[in-house]
Amino acid sequence: MTYRLYYSPGACSMAVHIVLNELGVDFQLERVPVSEGATLSASYTAINPKARVPALGIPGEAGVLTELPAILTYLGRRHPEGGLLPTTNALDEARCHEWLAWLADWVHGVGFGGIWRPGRFSAETAHFDGIRASGRRTILDSFGDIERHFADGRLWAVPCGYTMVEPFMLVFYRWGNRIGLDMRRHYPAWTAVSERVVARPAVRRTFEREGVSIDG
Repeated sequence: MTYRLYYSPGACSMAVHIVLNELGVDFQLERVPVSEGATLSASYTAINPKARVPALGIPGEAGVLTELPAILTYLGRRHPEGGLLPTTNALDEARCHEWLAWLADWVHGVGFGGIWRPGRFSAETAHFDGIRASGRRTILDSFGDIERHFADGRLWAVPCGYTMVEPFMLVFYRWGNRIGLDMRRHYPAWTAVSERVVARPAVRRTFEREGVSIDG
């Protein structure tokens, strides 16, 4: 069984790339760089009409699976031996979904979406500066919440241990650097968690393949 991941280097699709490496399953990569407009190409929209990454091709399935939380949940359920989705404990699993939903909808969609895609919120370009400022406030508030979560010394987001939440959270740690935040200075507890994640062999392989680092 060989999956096909449609990804853009350093995008949120990196979380799926890490999880595939963590699980040790067979997969192929299809590079669709957002910065080059590849997600809007006719060849890609024929595969994924939503024109976004990630998308996951599953052998035997007619269409790709889209939406990051759905892809991560599928992989966790399909490969429970990997332990990235704690399916034996209902509350731990719910905590994973709680994190994934908040990271995808609020931090990504509202926060970074406001900064990088203000046109999604208003067709009036005169509103864009205000939307970007609002997006940045959302990010700062959200990052503060993440830092406080780890400030008591806990090792991982969910008490049961390392899960698929950490790879997704790592995406935003990197993006914080991209928008000019001093992540190491202002978020030391989250930095410690991120460095533990980056030390994992699966994450190092992903970084090398995508040509990225923890700092950007």
